[in-house]
Amino acid sequence: MIWLSALGPTRITGALLILALFSALCAGTIWRERRHRRAQRHLAASLLPSDDVGAPLLVAHASQTGTAEQLAWQTARTLQLAGVPAQVSSLAGLARDTLQRAGRVLFIVSTYGEGDPPDAAAPFVRNAMLATAGHDTLAGLNFGVLALGDSTYARYCGFGRTLDQWLRDQGAKPLFERIEADKVADGAIERWRQQLAHIAGTRDAPDWSGPTFERWQLCARRQLNPGSDGEAACHLELRPAAGAPLPDWEAGDLLQVRVPGEEQPREYSIASIPADGCVQLLVRQARRADGSLGSASGWLIATAATGDELDARIREHRGFRLGDNARRALILIGNGTGIAGLRALIKARASQSSSVADPRCWLIFGERSAQHDAFYATDLEHWQRSGVLTRCDLVYSRDQPARRYVQHRLAECRDEVRSWIDAGAAIYVCGSLKGMAAEVDAVLRETLGSDQLDQLTVGGLYRRDVY
Repeated sequence: MIWLSALGPTRITGALLILALFSALCAGTIWRERRHRRAQRHLAASLLPSDDVGAPLLVAHASQTGTAEQLAWQTARTLQLAGVPAQVSSLAGLARDTLQRAGRVLFIVSTYGEGDPPDAAAPFVRNAMLATAGHDTLAGLNFGVLALGDSTYARYCGFGRTLDQWLRDQGAKPLFERIEADKVADGAIERWRQQLAHIAGTRDAPDWSGPTFERWQLCARRQLNPGSDGEAACHLELRPAAGAPLPDWEAGDLLQVRVPGEEQPREYSIASIPADGCVQLLVRQARRADGSLGSASGWLIATAATGDELDARIREHRGFRLGDNARRALILIGNGTGIAGLRALIKARASQSSSVADPRCWLIFGERSAQHDAFYATDLEHWQRSGVLTRCDLVYSRDQPARRYVQHRLAECRDEVRSWIDAGAAIYVCGSLKGMAAEVDAVLRETLGSDQLDQLTVGGLYRRDVY
């Protein structure tokens, strides 16, 4: 605090007030996360069966953005209210012998990208599904599968289908045919609730309707990459329409938007924190194979005028929030529009750094060229000067004869990565699933070993928001 002596009394008071506010914000974030965990433990305890009821029905989830986990808890609560004891577990915590003893299991699993399992399911895939002990090893198991997916991908519900077939190959018997939900479509969720009603012996099940969409207004838009070889990438600012209050959210959360004429919502990583006074997004123009504009990005970038309205809602993405990592050093890795989610995390760290045990923050980010694609360059320079970003490695793939990407820079920093992880750092990855995220994961596995990376995943120290 020597620096305070150089300030006058008024400025000292203001500085101390700012420090107090920062500390309160950090404490509030940690308190909310702990409250959420206590609520989950309380709910889990309430679902435990009494001694005379018998073994609970197991509800296992594999979630990337939190939707499958949320549906798992809703499923378990519905069964419990109908008199069927239920227990919730992440797929990461399941072993083959647990399944052999379970009797009945309901699986709610997401698919990531082109048929891949969510990160948290990787240990189960490797230790159970790929380590097959032989046919009929799960002959005593009865199961149901709710597969969540996105039909715009070629391998729609790929992991759910693979899991369903693997269970059948091991001799397990389906309680009902696999249910597939395209972007959590209402019809598929209704069929799932109907199956729960059959299991519970009731005529119906409670409605699980989520937060309603509200009217939002596009307040500002500016292109961040004029002259780029790539499609236009625009910074957008949105606020609730008609002067409605700004909802609360945390860094890592998503905004679901439903543009006029499009029923299915599109999710975008939020690039701001509530203190900014608006939801900020970084959206790149998407094009279909025939050259036409994507529905959501086309409306947001090319069609809508400032002041136009759309339906939107905040969606919690607990799997990418800081949570218990708020006091840890952070390694942030991303490319392209993935800087949006990382920018929100850096903003959150900037508001909390005075009370963080290990405030170090290392960004490794890649785009095409420094001249045209330096997204949020002013912000990054400010955070470097102020010390919020301890280290910033920017990789521009088109600025040298041989293409160079984020994963190449990461591979060059193996020793530093090991050192940060040994000191308790957490890793966050945001950006494209194809190419960047897969290659970064491979480098991390080579650097740390698959077992350690799996442990970091299960412990919430390796988090990804990739698409």
